[in-house]
Amino acid sequence: MKHKGFTIIELLIVIAIIAALVGIALPRLRSMQSEGDYAKVAGELRTLTAAVESYYVHNNRTYPSQSVVVTTAWQATLTGATPQIIAAILNDPFRAGTQYAYATSAASNSTYYVIFSVGPDGAAGITGINGTGVVQGVVGDDRYVSNGTTPSSGF
Repeated sequence: MKHKGFTIIELLIVIAIIAALVGIALPRLRSMQSEGDYAKVAGELRTLTAAVESYYVHNNRTYPSQSVVVTTAWQATLTGATPQIIAAILNDPFRAGTQYAYATSAASNSTYYVIFSVGPDGAAGITGINGTGVVQGVVGDDRYVSNGTTPSSGF
């Protein structure tokens, strides 16, 4: 008497083939997600740069104050600025729920600033920007924009 259906061996072979295909596809999907995060960071850093420069032009040629690296509150200054370039806080996709970091070269009347994302490792390598416009710390996988003397972008 013949049974209609699959044997356990046939089912195991099908499951093994599916597992192999998933094993091949998953790393490629993660890579694509990381590329998407990099593109998002690039766009948002350009937007934040426009907002900071607009703030500078419309606020007596001063940048939003912050002499140490900060990941909270600095964007609130920009969301309330006139003209309004950003309406809501932008978060770093590499550190969920955390704003992009921002530092200036002095506590007040600073000349230089740096805005950065921590990158895929989730740890900030950049520690600030000095009075001559050089980004401080180890850039590593951090992505940044700056008006300083260091190359203007970490892309």
